[in-house]
Amino acid sequence: MRKKLLTALLTLVCSGAFAIETVPIKGSIISPSDKFIQYTGRISFTNPERPAWNYPGIQIVASFEGTSLRMIAKPRSGYFVAQIDQAEPFKVAFRGERDSVVTLATALPNGVHTVRLMYAIEGYEFFPEFWGFVLDKGKKLVETPALPSRKIEFIGNSITCGYGNEGLKKEEGFDYATENHYYSYASITSRNLNAQHWVVARSGIGAYRNYGEAKTGSPRSCMPVQYEYTGYAWDLKLREEATFLREKWDFSRYQPDVICINLGTNDTSTNNYDLDLLKQGYQKLLKQVRDHNPKAKIVFLTGTMLYNKELREVKQLLDEVTAEAHKAGDKEVYRFDMAPISGEEFYGNDYHPNVYEDEKMAVELTAYLRSLMNWF
Repeated sequence: MRKKLLTALLTLVCSGAFAIETVPIKGSIISPSDKFIQYTGRISFTNPERPAWNYPGIQIVASFEGTSLRMIAKPRSGYFVAQIDQAEPFKVAFRGERDSVVTLATALPNGVHTVRLMYAIEGYEFFPEFWGFVLDKGKKLVETPALPSRKIEFIGNSITCGYGNEGLKKEEGFDYATENHYYSYASITSRNLNAQHWVVARSGIGAYRNYGEAKTGSPRSCMPVQYEYTGYAWDLKLREEATFLREKWDFSRYQPDVICINLGTNDTSTNNYDLDLLKQGYQKLLKQVRDHNPKAKIVFLTGTMLYNKELREVKQLLDEVTAEAHKAGDKEVYRFDMAPISGEEFYGNDYHPNVYEDEKMAVELTAYLRSLMNWF
């Protein structure tokens, strides 16, 4: 039996699927290219046996036979949130150099079950890859329930990612262990509305200027640049090292009904910004988003980390950009402001929203989108 398992593994390695050291895997190995696996989000399938990405919120859904389920991923892929059937979601970690197989479920009633996986963090340092599932011997995947027909896209920064939302102290800095997109306002809103949601978000990014960068902007790495690609290259040299980061995104793969753009916090950071350049950045991004998504409603949001002068200025700019779009003939551009963080109990790490603040934001945005889209 051991010889047969090793032979199977060698066959997979030679075919370009995946390599798991020399440890045999007992059970039925399911390829990432299995026709019954559903994927959502900006994922590169350049190598269909190693789907790759680095934005948060990527989802993998499959229905499987049997009593157990294991997941195979590239070591150090980071954190996922898993849910089996209707049970409580739980976090799964691929953090070690040899962590490649993680058990998601055992001792389930023998039958058909559904697993839902969501990438919980920003993977721009990990370059995560999904390598498949392991089922009970002789078991297979079966047809998965259809994805929701409603579609949302979120374009944003750390607030949309879920940066620090599981943190307990605002004075504590970033840790991947406290970032959880599953509990972000974007993810909660989408579940409230029974909608798919795809994410183009990265901490520190702006419409024209990334956090702490020059007043003249970040012309090589702000959102209008990154929006065109499948993944985010925080260091442009990485485009040469990771093939999928050079991959232009195929917008025909996902045409959302509504697109929420939540930027501006980083643009106006560190009291070092140019409002004219910020407006130009919003206008450029709006044109890109509209060109790629001609039928979508587009909503400019303000998040919960803008206050006082910066909040007033960003609101005014977004009102102007929206009004000018209407005047130019695009009537499907909208505005919505979520309330700023109102108390100490709503802060996570680095003064970001915690999960309770994310829930508040989601309540506000859910009500707005439900009315806007007539999603009742």
